[in-house]
Amino acid sequence: MKLPKLIVTDIDGVWTDGGMYYDKENNELKKFNTSDSVGVLWCKMNKIPMAIITGENTPIVQRRADKLALNHVYLGVKNKIKVLGELIEELKLEWSDVAYIGDDINDWLVLQKVGFSACPDNSPNYIKKTVNYISKVRGGDGAFRDFVEHILEENNLLENTLNKYLAENKALNQ
Repeated sequence: MKLPKLIVTDIDGVWTDGGMYYDKENNELKKFNTSDSVGVLWCKMNKIPMAIITGENTPIVQRRADKLALNHVYLGVKNKIKVLGELIEELKLEWSDVAYIGDDINDWLVLQKVGFSACPDNSPNYIKKTVNYISKVRGGDGAFRDFVEHILEENNLLENTLNKYLAENKALNQ
């Protein structure tokens, strides 16, 4: 597998457990696993741009993306192929340059079109049969981080990334 030039992720079912929580005041809540933020850090350290493309249109996802300083965030997307195709064109890439992780039917066409595809362990079987990599963990349990670490490991970059992180943080803590 070649190192992707863009890493793209769905949110619900990948970064979250797919549950939608509502309180009696009609507030919507989502639980994110902070482990996935390390996947974002690894992308940044390796200068791999990343994007979120999700069917949900909620300020909760935008807030999480803002906290992680992500530039390419697409909410409320009904046609992920179209939106991703426009981003690929904007970045002057090819579909084969893209790695994508998604978990369900609304990701299916994208998973079949990108250069490298993945899904969380708890995805439906027909999604699992489509992808190049099935994460060792369930959506909401660090599936995005596992996906990024798998890509880095396959490209012999994970150990160097970890060492770089440790060296930078050791210097900060002295």
